[in-house]
Amino acid sequence: MRDAILLMKQLSSVVPGGRADATHDKIRESDNTSHPSFSGVAARCSSSPLVRRFYPGTMASPSRRRDADVMKLMMSDFKVELVNDAMHDFHVEFHGPKGCAYQDGVWRVHVELQESYPYKPPTINFTNRIFHPNIDEMSGAVCLDVIDQKWSPMFALINIFEVFLPQLLLYPNPGHPLNGEAAVLMNKDREKYEQKVKEHCQKYAKPENAGFLSGNESSDDESTDLSSDEEDMTE
Repeated sequence: MRDAILLMKQLSSVVPGGRADATHDKIRESDNTSHPSFSGVAARCSSSPLVRRFYPGTMASPSRRRDADVMKLMMSDFKVELVNDAMHDFHVEFHGPKGCAYQDGVWRVHVELQESYPYKPPTINFTNRIFHPNIDEMSGAVCLDVIDQKWSPMFALINIFEVFLPQLLLYPNPGHPLNGEAAVLMNKDREKYEQKVKEHCQKYAKPENAGFLSGNESSDDESTDLSSDEEDMTE
């Protein structure tokens, strides 16, 4: 117990205040001390013997850790579909967080794990369209340092969907955009920006857009969506 208290004190000493405080409970529920706003936590704590003792998953072999993380995600409230039964390639149904313009959206998020996961971050892409400054509208690529340069093996897959992506949708960063149009509109007219977000949710992010369909059905839908996207981009 004394060691656990020392660990919590060590972690709390490097956690910044502000918006991160609102998600402490959620992070505790997922048994991880990580958060996108906690830049530097992993770097300053990963060498601690207390961290290694209480978070042995960070020291597990990559394949065992990968399988454990995927299984934990599958046993959560998120819908997960493996691609060809592979634990390193799958889709997750992700709902927009409450309290923002994205709250009615449902997205199909593609996740790919490298062989060196968790030491290398997963690749994350939205497969149906989303209007967001930090997400490329056509490729679905995500600009989020916590799943890129600041990734740590202390993070788990479930943190991405319970904390990191919800935080990204709640607090977009127009200063580092992948979608320039969204960034400019957000800075210029927040009301119009949120209206366009809602329009995209209604058109591209309904449950049927993220549904896990069979092979032929999915391919036909994707072709239709791509044609629709190309028409929209030329308007």
